[in-house]
Amino acid sequence: MSSHALNDSAIMLGRNLRHTLRNPATLFGALLVPIILILVFVYILGGAFSAGGEYIDYIAPGGIVLTMGYGVASTAIGVANDMVDGIIARFRTMAISRTAVLTGHVVGSVIRTVVCVALVVGVLLLMGFRPNAGFADWLGVAGMVVLMAFAISWLTVAFGLAAKTAEGASFATFPLVFLPFVSSAFAPTGTMPSGVRWFTDNQPFTPIIETLRGLMIGTPIGNSGIIAVVWCVAMALGGYFWARALFKRDPA
Repeated sequence: MSSHALNDSAIMLGRNLRHTLRNPATLFGALLVPIILILVFVYILGGAFSAGGEYIDYIAPGGIVLTMGYGVASTAIGVANDMVDGIIARFRTMAISRTAVLTGHVVGSVIRTVVCVALVVGVLLLMGFRPNAGFADWLGVAGMVVLMAFAISWLTVAFGLAAKTAEGASFATFPLVFLPFVSSAFAPTGTMPSGVRWFTDNQPFTPIIETLRGLMIGTPIGNSGIIAVVWCVAMALGGYFWARALFKRDPA
């Protein structure tokens, strides 16, 4: 990437971060629902599940992934609003790197999502979450969180560009907040019916959750780490090329 594109990306990133600071409800909304759901699962429904240990320790990785799904939803809405308001059309006519416009949204989304995850981890610790991860394990957790945030941020940018309205963009992100509920986030997949178990074992969020769980509380990771990285790379590339194609298309 040229210095011109990097400078443009930094400008677009600054624009997105300023929007976040002016609208803190964006972060609040991304935090509120996951925290409420974690509280419900731990203190109301937790007794109904057998996860082979403290339930708060088991669901912590799922809570992190759920937070990320809610965290990136605002990105799709922001991009859709830029489309509706004509901001994207104006950027297309300016001497700005087209990649920079998209990159600014993605990097801003990653930063917001990582902040949300850090705050939710703090809440989990207050609730009794006790990871036994070492320094290297926490580096792995951070790497997986950033990689997943980067991947789904590109998807949400594409969702926002493809949507006709902010409401449509918000609805398009539904799979990102729904899939954690049909994964190993809140219950072991072995307790599920065979058809559901096949889906949960093969959807993208389960290996990510299992990797985070293994890094934080020491459960076996197996090949989940490799599968998680492959899924993240696939989502990032798919979102990137889709977003670029949508950004370049004739708005007419």
